[in-house]
Amino acid sequence: MHSDFVTKGNKVVPHRSLFKSMGYTDEELAKPLIGIANAHSEVVPGHIHLDDIAEAVKKGILAAGGTPIEFPSIGVCDGISMGHIGMRYSLPSRELIADSVESMVLAHAFDAVVMIPNCDKIVPGMLMAAARLNIPSIVISGGPMLAGRVEGRAVSLSQTFEAVGAHAAGKISDETLQEYEDQSCPTCGSCAGMFTANSMNCITEALGMGLPGNGTTPAVFAERLRLAKQAGKQIMHLYNEGIKPRDIMTKNAFLNALTLDMALGCSTNSMLHLPAIAYEAGVDLPLTLANEISAKTPNLCRLAPAGPHHIEDLYNAGGVPAVMKELSTLGILHLDEKTVAGKLGDVIKTATNRNPEVIRPANNPFSPVGGIMVLTGNLAEKGSVVKRSAVADEMMKTSGKARVFESEEECAEAIYGNKIKPGDVVVIRYEGPKGGPGMREMLNPTAALMGMGLGKEVSLITDGRFSGASRGACIGHVSPEAAIGGLIGLVEEGDKIDIDINGGTLHLDVPENVLEERRKKWKPPAPKAGEKGYLARYQKLVTGADKGAVLV
Repeated sequence: MHSDFVTKGNKVVPHRSLFKSMGYTDEELAKPLIGIANAHSEVVPGHIHLDDIAEAVKKGILAAGGTPIEFPSIGVCDGISMGHIGMRYSLPSRELIADSVESMVLAHAFDAVVMIPNCDKIVPGMLMAAARLNIPSIVISGGPMLAGRVEGRAVSLSQTFEAVGAHAAGKISDETLQEYEDQSCPTCGSCAGMFTANSMNCITEALGMGLPGNGTTPAVFAERLRLAKQAGKQIMHLYNEGIKPRDIMTKNAFLNALTLDMALGCSTNSMLHLPAIAYEAGVDLPLTLANEISAKTPNLCRLAPAGPHHIEDLYNAGGVPAVMKELSTLGILHLDEKTVAGKLGDVIKTATNRNPEVIRPANNPFSPVGGIMVLTGNLAEKGSVVKRSAVADEMMKTSGKARVFESEEECAEAIYGNKIKPGDVVVIRYEGPKGGPGMREMLNPTAALMGMGLGKEVSLITDGRFSGASRGACIGHVSPEAAIGGLIGLVEEGDKIDIDINGGTLHLDVPENVLEERRKKWKPPAPKAGEKGYLARYQKLVTGADKGAVLV
């Protein structure tokens, strides 16, 4: 056992004395020490209840013969950090989480670890740590929030952001805006649509690192606590059998995860997080694989913001196992892959699709191709990403004149000032991993466009990224980014940009000789992060979005 380094023999009497100062007994120290990485906090709606999840996990570990030891992790709420300096810290927090879990586990010689995340960057950060540490690990999330109700219809946070734009355009009253504020987020849990948190929690099941139900069982259901107890028991099984994350997170497991991603129409942020997790697992996962998988994977679900259904509807319809059961009929899953619950084929064998309106049968999909598309072209030589399933048909192929903004704030001001017109192609640059720094989400501009009725008439392109709550022709992750000399930094007001989402292309229609003259005049921007602090270090070390924005 790893814990022998701190619990066995006379040489570690000082170590045991420190454990005993906390009340641990000889009997407890003789058992495997199971770390519990708990991201509980009082500032993240998806994490406010994670102490209850941790207590249930502890009971499962104790029942199965281990000694649970809890330690904390940070977590950023993307919704609360949206639209101000806080969003610069969201993606970078993923690396801090991975590093801190690694530090705590190795410093204290844990034998195995249970990860308790829930929201956007915490899930991938902990999965990265699991792959890096490669000791028996399991993820048990806090579960999704229930949908709210406004004016008699189910809503979630994405409509609340859009309501701000609708109110600014005079389309809804003060009273209705207040109702969105009070009613759209009715419970704890990760926000109720197929946004980044729920995308990653569902993908965790397909990747094999979470039990069935991890992604969809609502936070407020007693079943979530039962699942947490089961996770506590299962970590002891993984420990006893010597099953480690890299036994589970193989290349085929990542292909399964990408396949589920396409079927569900997950957040485009998955195209940052899956490569980052794969990097830690030693698996090569180029962005181009996404289009290969998308081409043969039908889009079976249209959950908010792409459609009217929410995660609780997916749960009631049979959850991730039911979606994967449908996909298995097409022969596009690797069913022999290990998961924390056994072979994938065995895990989904008894799954049932209980609502074919929420989970379309494989022979009657919303679309014959997947929900995410990677676009390339001279404007994105190393790729860009769009959530195809959330784009209106009339915006799939379009051209327009560029409206160029050097930051999210400039763009939002122009939108609310009625300066963006139908047919415009909005370009927001210097918001990438280095340029931001931190690759901010652009939910405020996208929600404003939707709320003001421009969602079917205006495209938005950025080297930043989008919230899973964004919808419309929103193309992010443009690589190489402007801050390192990418072509997006040379776009000028009025330039023609051609977008073909189904064709997978993003092209700046400007002659090469003109671009060459612009290149001669271009200068790298001054660093926004200053000389000290985490963002300054992050800016120096982070890779491009096409590599998952990892630190090297």
